[in-house]
Amino acid sequence: MFGSSVKLDKDLLRKVRKYAEIAGYSSAEEFVAHALQKEIAQLEEADSDEEIKKRLQGLGYIS
Repeated sequence: MFGSSVKLDKDLLRKVRKYAEIAGYSSAEEFVAHALQKEIAQLEEADSDEEIKKRLQGLGYIS
């Protein structure tokens, strides 16, 4: 599904597989793609790069 490979640590991958199955996704890849689409959609609503940076900082993705 991915155009390139993405590496996840073992614990995160285990959780992704678990919750993908519980939620009824056909694969872990489908679950991850959906989660990323939702997150990106929220970021796209930002009015400026500064707002995007603040949102990412709030989520702990950047410091």
